Amino acid sequence: MIASYDTIMKPPYEITSAILRLVSSISEKIGEVNAVHLSKPRAELRKQNRIRTIQSSLEIEGNTLSMEQITSLINNERVIAPEKDIIEVQNAIKTYNNLDKFSYPSVNNFLSAHKSLMTGLVQKPGKFRTSEVGIMKGSQISHVAPPGHLVNSLVRDLFSYLKTDPEIPLIKSCVFHYEVEFIHPFADGNGRMGRLWQTIILKEDYPIFKFLPIESIIKERQKAYYASLSTSDKVGNATPFVLFMLTVLDDALELLLRSQKVSLTSEERIDIFLESINNVEFTRQDYLRHFKQISAATASRDLKTAIANKKLQKTGDKRTTKYRTN
Repeated sequence: MIASYDTIMKPPYEITSAILRLVSSISEKIGEVNAVHLSKPRAELRKQNRIRTIQSSLEIEGNTLSMEQITSLINNERVIAPEKDIIEVQNAIKTYNNLDKFSYPSVNNFLSAHKSLMTGLVQKPGKFRTSEVGIMKGSQISHVAPPGHLVNSLVRDLFSYLKTDPEIPLIKSCVFHYEVEFIHPFADGNGRMGRLWQTIILKEDYPIFKFLPIESIIKERQKAYYASLSTSDKVGNATPFVLFMLTVLDDALELLLRSQKVSLTSEERIDIFLESINNVEFTRQDYLRHFKQISAATASRDLKTAIANKKLQKTGDKRTTKYRTN
């Protein structure tokens, strides 16, 4: 629910001591992730996490496909399952593969993402609803969304907050997620859009979140997820939901750090380094400064292997040796 504070349309929430502790913990873990070069996990882990993300986000919405079936669809193999479930997964695969094409401050990109997720599933994918809607929980209405004629202005106010408010992205992404659930801007697909767009917001400042299966933790804590949404509705601000989602983000990073206490391979070090230097000339010392935990001999072997694999070319000799991407 968006309120006006000092002429800036801003969703109501409070920065509590618990929220500050979580932000500090998350920031420390992001620093550790960057220090051990986990900001872009191994290709196989990225693939597994993407499958877990898709499966978990859709299972929350009632999809029945398993991780094995989703893997088969990614590999263009035949899967026997309800047509609606297959379409949901195929749409999600396409959408998550195009994460980098979506700009988080863009309302048009937000609509395009909904169209990508919901084509073949709803009558007007990529269009805001104009009718009234109530959210059912069992036989009772648990949430009455704002009237349809207000949706467009409420969403644009929310994106204005996203673009102009100085709040840190960790908190803004959680607030945005809650507000999407509160406004319920689409006839269907609001839950998956809230979760998707939070990832798109986070990855701009913290690339690791592009590869973390946050949705799998939400799925495991589904009752608490909906309870935090309900509590925020009752108190009239996003604070309880922000606290819940920051806990999820903190735990996702903790799981990554605990599961990835292994050494990088030579090829992985080279790939990580080349992504960071943006095709400039460098020396072995530059490489060693990036990977302080390896020896000079290991650095030399890495560079020699990269030359043999035609990833690098070498100029000069001994102290004048320099390297550049091939």
